[in-house]
This record gives sequence, C-alpha cells and structure tokens, in this order.
Amino acid sequence: MSGTSTCGDNDWVFTANGSGLPRQRHSAIDRYGPIIGVGLLGLGAVIETLARHPQIRVPGLILLLCIAGLATTLPLALPHPTVAGTAVLTAGVLSLMIVNTLTVAGCATQLIAAYLLGRRGRPVVAAVVVVPYLLIVLTADGHSDVRIIGVLLAAGVPALALVATSHRMRRENIENRAARQVIAGTLLEHTARGERARIARELHDVVAHHISMVAVQAETARLTTPGMPSIGAARLSAIGDTARAALTEMRRLLGVLREDAEAEMAVRRPQPGLAQLNELLDEAREATGVGTRLILHGSPVTLDPGVELAAFRIVQEALTNSRRHAPGAAVDVELHYMIGTLRVIIRDNGPGPANGAPVPGHGLLGMRERAAAVGGDLRTGAASTGGFLVEARLPTQTEDM
Repeated sequence: MSGTSTCGDNDWVFTANGSGLPRQRHSAIDRYGPIIGVGLLGLGAVIETLARHPQIRVPGLILLLCIAGLATTLPLALPHPTVAGTAVLTAGVLSLMIVNTLTVAGCATQLIAAYLLGRRGRPVVAAVVVVPYLLIVLTADGHSDVRIIGVLLAAGVPALALVATSHRMRRENIENRAARQVIAGTLLEHTARGERARIARELHDVVAHHISMVAVQAETARLTTPGMPSIGAARLSAIGDTARAALTEMRRLLGVLREDAEAEMAVRRPQPGLAQLNELLDEAREATGVGTRLILHGSPVTLDPGVELAAFRIVQEALTNSRRHAPGAAVDVELHYMIGTLRVIIRDNGPGPANGAPVPGHGLLGMRERAAAVGGDLRTGAASTGGFLVEARLPTQTEDM
C-alpha cells in the first residue's frame, strides 16, 4: 500500500509502511490558537455586557453580569471536549434563566461547543441540553430577546452536533478502512514470507536431495563400471559436475528465499513419514554403495503426521549432509520409541567436522526448524566414537492435536 492516509483533524496517521504514527503538532497556532480564541470570546462577552448595560451603577451587579459572560465562554478551553461542551452549554442555559441575557460571544460559544461535542465528545450531551432551551422558549415572553435566543440555540445546537457527528463517522470510516488495508497488507506479507520459507525448505529437503544423488550416482558409475569408454566416463563426470553446480546455484537461491523468512516456522504437512524411511535408506545405499542401517528401539507406534514428516526430513537431510561432507562413510539411523518422545539419531563414521567446527549451510538450520516446529529440539556435533552425530528429540504428539 502506498501513500499516506490523513483524515481531517485525526490524531493518528497511517503511513505507507503500515504503521500508525501519532501526528506531530509543533505549530504555535495549533498549540495556542484555541486558547487565544477562547480568550477573545471571553473578552468580547465582557465588552458586550458593559456596552449593553451602561445604566447599571452597582459594581456587584456589573461583576455578576461579567462573570456570567465569562462562564459562557471560558470553559470551552477545558481539555476534555465533553466536559468543555457540557460546561459551556449549561452556563448558557443558566445565563438565560437567571440573568435573562446571553451575549453574542456566548451564543457563538454555544454553537462551537455543540460542534465539538459532535466531533470529539459525546453528541448525546448536546441533544439533552436542547431540552432546557425548549423550556425557555415555552416560558419566555412572546417577543423577548430570551425567547429569540432560545429558539436559535434550540435549533442550532442539535443541528451542528448532527453535522459534526456525520463528519466524525466519515472520518472514522476512513481510518478504519486504512487500518484494514494495513492489516491486510501485513497478513499478505507474512503469508508470502511463510510461503517463501516453505518453498526454500522443500527445495532444500527434496530437490537438493535428489540432485545430490544424481552427482553421487554419476561419480559412482564412472568409478565402478569396468571397461567404460573414455567418452562415457567424461560424460558421467560432466553430469556430476553439472549436478554439483546446480546444488551451488540452488544454495544461492535458498539464501535469497530465506532472507526475510529466516524466523518462520516449518509448515507441517502429512507428506512423507516414517513408513517411507526404508525406501529413503535403500535409495541412499544404492546411490553410495556403502552400508546404511536402520535400528529400532522400542515398539513402533503411529505418530502425528507432522512429527513423522519432521523425523523423515531430518533423516533425509542428515543423509544428504553425510554424502556431501563424508563420502563413503557408513551411516546408522536409530529410532528410539519412548513414552511421549521419539528420539532420532543419525551417526556416520566419517572424519567429522574439522576441529569441531560447525558444518556450514542451511541444512542444520532447516533440521532445527523442523524439530522446533513440532515442539522438539535437535543437537548436532562430533560423535564420541568419531564421525558426525545428529540427535533429535520429538514429542510423539504435537501441541495442536
């Protein structure tokens, strides 16, 4: 999603990267303008009060009228819109009922308060305050100023509150639509990352496995076939070189796919399982010509398909790593069926990692992710009897079953 969505006087802005950022207001007008405006309304109310009643000589009465004028304007500066609107409208009603007057500045403030209640506060307050205005209209003299002001405010206050509420609802709809677009974009991005992680893992586990077997079988055929013509040996060597080059390019592709999907968990699908493990080991024996044994401990039981898939992929990747880093080494695959846990051990009798250094590449990371995806863990390193050891402990049931 591109662009920036701004809505009237929103307090929040949804930017192009999908984050909701508070709008920064540094302008002096934005900060002090409302206070100055309310102060001018209050000053106007006092001046109008003094101008209307030049004949009054009692200081207390003049002070009371000025306080009434200020009470109908200054509360508009209160920070909470509902409190400010309620105070201003209440003061206007009391001014009309007690002192029988309301300045022009006071009337303007009443209308502004109604608009603010609809825009930012509680519009129902404006609707409730209309009732006293209607009472004033019904009880005032026929053509008095109080009756005229009451009629104007009884009509204007709810009308402005309704207009402001309409603007508010339209603004909120725009904000909600922008938020939904941000959420949809985020979900789409996460889905794409998960799909890239799944593609990378399947390429590594399946395609890379078969390509590595092509390389091994071509090399084995070239070295073990007696009386092979030189041109045939050269072509088999070329096949092996091409397969190894394809593996190199595939590893580069996997690096690209994993760049932003590195933390994604493995996707569990009930595809291959432990029932296909014998076929995998037979395939490995035929490709390498060396011994590959399957050793069972305990009574085999049917496991969750996700656990079986994880175990199968871990064995598959361990065999691929053994062919790549310890060619010609014999491999033992052990399955230990225990209460609540399946222990998978893959051990070869090769030279093992040099100086205990970890084996580079995505294979070990993929195996750890496979184990973690079903709630298990994986340990790798040099075996105590020599060679390389991969040990996974997987729960016999996943948590989401």
